[in-house]
Amino acid sequence: MKARTLCPGFFVCTERDKTNIAFPKMNNKKAIGVVFLTTFLDLLGFGLIIPILPLFTKELGATDAQIGLIAAVYALMNFGFSPLWGRLSDRYGRRPIILVSVLITALAYVVFAQAHNLWILLASRILSGIGSANIGAAQAYVGDVTEPKERAKTMGLIGAAFGLGFIAGPPIGGYIKELYGIGVLGYTTAGLSMVNFALAYFFLPESLKKELRTKVVKVENIFNSLWEQLKKPQIGKIFVINILMIIAFSMMQVSAALIWKEESGLDGIGIGKLFMFIGLCSAIVQGVLVGPISKRFGERQMLAIGLTILVVGLAAMPYVQADRLVPYQYIDIALIALAIGFINPALMSLVTLYASPKELGYVTGLFQSFGSLGRAIGPSVGGAMYGWSHHLPYEVGPVLVIVALFLSRTLTKAKPPDLSDELEPDEHLVVN
Repeated sequence: MKARTLCPGFFVCTERDKTNIAFPKMNNKKAIGVVFLTTFLDLLGFGLIIPILPLFTKELGATDAQIGLIAAVYALMNFGFSPLWGRLSDRYGRRPIILVSVLITALAYVVFAQAHNLWILLASRILSGIGSANIGAAQAYVGDVTEPKERAKTMGLIGAAFGLGFIAGPPIGGYIKELYGIGVLGYTTAGLSMVNFALAYFFLPESLKKELRTKVVKVENIFNSLWEQLKKPQIGKIFVINILMIIAFSMMQVSAALIWKEESGLDGIGIGKLFMFIGLCSAIVQGVLVGPISKRFGERQMLAIGLTILVVGLAAMPYVQADRLVPYQYIDIALIALAIGFINPALMSLVTLYASPKELGYVTGLFQSFGSLGRAIGPSVGGAMYGWSHHLPYEVGPVLVIVALFLSRTLTKAKPPDLSDELEPDEHLVVN
């Protein structure tokens, strides 16, 4: 039986080889680079579809409420499968889960290419929601290979990949849809997913050491599991802040394309350019600003700053119409992108800092799952609200964000994980 010692920095090590268990020795920069590239390709494909999805759904005969419901089913699949992917990644490793989920995403876009009615479109969104629920496993991967002090900066870089995907994706998607039709757009996106799969297959190493893998995969009631996390003082607050922010943001997301078309007269190409601008701002914020801001203020303060800016950005958005679209709408979009660029890395970093290393994949999966519930609520409620009043989603959303802001001010500083809980009960613990 090996004696274990608590090494400097609270990393559990064996006396024989002093191997770092919590943060395995591997080429972390290369691994993060591959995650960055695969995330970029994934979001490039997503960006090709998302700007035209509300308009295409309406072309197939959907009402405003049905548009919201079709957007919601994607999030509902995320809700159900995020903790499953996360739990499986804790047992079998992050790499195989990422590979399988990317293949499912490719299949989803092939189905999307054949979407000539609402039922086929619905099926494609179900598959896409299942495949894209791997974000918890990807987030856990980053947690595996980065130390806590670098966590927010690295999450920001991964967030920048999201933004870069949106820079190229929306305008290209708009052009392909307008010039070649929905079939070519679907197959193009499926092709990107296959490139993504090839990159991950050949270049993405496994990050989770065998010592930290769970022995069995527990099949648990997701609502009971969420309730257990919500009862934890700090993680529970992070979960609630995330869902409130996501509901507010997704109400804007589903109605933005409609309000830009119906009140500002933009076509798919124009809407794609606006989404491209969101991606550009997000990439700059998360790739350049998050590292220095988190180092200067910390994750909790960065979160509060982002939530404050989001309140202003959402509240101002519906009051900018066609004759004032440039530059005021772009300024408002920049504010929203700045806010999300601060909020997402802060939340993702905090949840990995509070979570136990041995359940990192599962907790991050539940975190994403609970957020997906917000992505289901937001579009469905936002679509209905938009039908009543175009301004209503932008009046309710800021109120939710204000509640999240107050909660963020009650968060305490994350402590290093107590890895003594991760040892087997019969192992001897020596503290130097």
